Amino acid sequence: MRAFSEGLFERRFGAGAVLWRFYTWKPSAVSLGYSQRADVVDYQRCSDAGIDVVRRPTGGRAVFHADEFTYSFLARTEYSNADVYRMVHDVLCTGLLDFRVHAVFCRSDPDFRQHYKTGHAASCFSASARYELQADGRKLVGSAQRRTGGVLLQHGSLMLTERYRRLHELLVSGHSQTERRQGSVPEESSVSVRELTGRVPSYDELCRSMTGAVRRLWGVEPKALDARDIESLF
Repeated sequence: MRAFSEGLFERRFGAGAVLWRFYTWKPSAVSLGYSQRADVVDYQRCSDAGIDVVRRPTGGRAVFHADEFTYSFLARTEYSNADVYRMVHDVLCTGLLDFRVHAVFCRSDPDFRQHYKTGHAASCFSASARYELQADGRKLVGSAQRRTGGVLLQHGSLMLTERYRRLHELLVSGHSQTERRQGSVPEESSVSVRELTGRVPSYDELCRSMTGAVRRLWGVEPKALDARDIESLF
């Protein structure tokens, strides 16, 4: 975020320039929300399985990142957080149409304080927030934001297979069965691309579709950055 807060990114790429990043996870990892307790994770079990454990700069609950397409969006903007949420998800929604996935905005806004007291609260994918993307009434993309001054980070996960539901296997059993249940992700609350389409699109396919969606919706020609472009910001 420093490249944006200090103006380096816009000086290099022009006023109003934003950064999209698309990536996957190798090895797989469990990410915790910024303020989430770390002791719910079974670090030995994760290590034995070759799974990393990291902490996100945004809030929310744990995610098991395996077989997913992850995005991040960075911008210096005066748009409200809600406006950016909708704009970014509109791109994702449009890109997913290439795979015959018809996603829609979640219109409800659950009481997360109450939800976090329930049996599935440790998992990010156990509930949808307003303007998150759903398909067939189930959460398809989980996203979160962090604003520092005028700079906004939004990132999120599009689950390609059902492996993310294994999160409960990576929590500490000594925290009682309640903690283990909190890491489970009920099938009725979330869905993967494979469950919707019967196939898993490749990373390159998804990148092309999301880049094309940015081009069509925002009327700009995205520029792919190389290592030298990134190094010039530091």
